Amino acid sequence: MSEHAGIYDVGEIYDAIYHGRGKDYRAEAAVVAKHVRGRHPEAASLLDVGCGTGGHLVHLAEEFSQVRGIDLAEGMLEVARRTVPHVPVERADMRDFDLGVRFDAVVCLFAAIGNLSGQKDLDATLASFARHLVPGGVVLLEPWWFPENFTPDHVGGSVVTHDGMTVARVSHTVLHEKGDASRMDVTYVVARPGQGIEHFSDTHVMALYSREDYESAFTRAGLTVEFIEGEYAGNGLFAGVKQEGA
Repeated sequence: MSEHAGIYDVGEIYDAIYHGRGKDYRAEAAVVAKHVRGRHPEAASLLDVGCGTGGHLVHLAEEFSQVRGIDLAEGMLEVARRTVPHVPVERADMRDFDLGVRFDAVVCLFAAIGNLSGQKDLDATLASFARHLVPGGVVLLEPWWFPENFTPDHVGGSVVTHDGMTVARVSHTVLHEKGDASRMDVTYVVARPGQGIEHFSDTHVMALYSREDYESAFTRAGLTVEFIEGEYAGNGLFAGVKQEGA
């Protein structure tokens, strides 16, 4: 493995970590489907932005007759194509993608939105989501932490075994020097039978948008907006509906 590899370049390791830690993609997809249909009961088509290795798409494909995914990391898409071979997935940037088709719902989960930087990126992304929605279509977005509930100097660690691969992960997260993002330094040690042990390190800088930042981006994109707490693992969900004429 290249010493410069990041976790998004090695989707099979990413997949092993979160499946090994018990991330409940099925339950999360069920909450997403509930909130899409609560706002658009006839919804049949859905786009998963930042689809990663396809963990949610597996289950969303059971809920909606037409699903599709995009992601910027080819290493994640390689795994998604194996995980959900019947679902079209492709490389695209959430800030300016143009698929030439509109959907009943656009979702962006697992805090993929945190990979952006600055309000301009957030506004462009929500505008892209809205552009790909039918009138009355629904956006569901899982945010990264807000400035007020982010925990600086956090140390995390886990060891998991999945599909014969054992992965140890240790992380340290601090407030980025500009104060508007978190910086997480992570070291991975990976062991596989017949391949021995390898290790690499990675750094994730994730935008700490406020609730008001998200809400204003939804509004500027011509979407209603509400924040849903208590039903979804992590930091909640933002939901919005494309208004007529937007």
